[in-house]
Amino acid sequence: MNILLIVNESPYGSERVWNALRLATALQQEVAGARIRIFLLSDGVYIAIPDHHRPEGSYNVGQMLASLAASGAEILACVTCIDQRGLWASNLVEGVQLGSMVELARWTAEAEKIMVF
Repeated sequence: MNILLIVNESPYGSERVWNALRLATALQQEVAGARIRIFLLSDGVYIAIPDHHRPEGSYNVGQMLASLAASGAEILACVTCIDQRGLWASNLVEGVQLGSMVELARWTAEAEKIMVF
């Protein structure tokens, strides 16, 4: 099964990102042969920046993203969104690549399930 998660939210402030990454992790673990793709769009690109100063005791979305990538998830961060937020000089979480609307369009056309967070 080909599953696409599109994440627009910033990493902290709500639980949407955390829930998206928890769902992606559960899908990897529970759905045999699932192809998990995550496209970070708008403020969602901040998820791909390692070393967030996060609220005490809070989950670490960077670690969650790296774990998903290490387990085979394909993760792209919108290059235009990165540029618009002045993040060009930033390193990205290991396993996250830059992507464009062309890749998102292709992933959307190929997906059997699409979820937007």
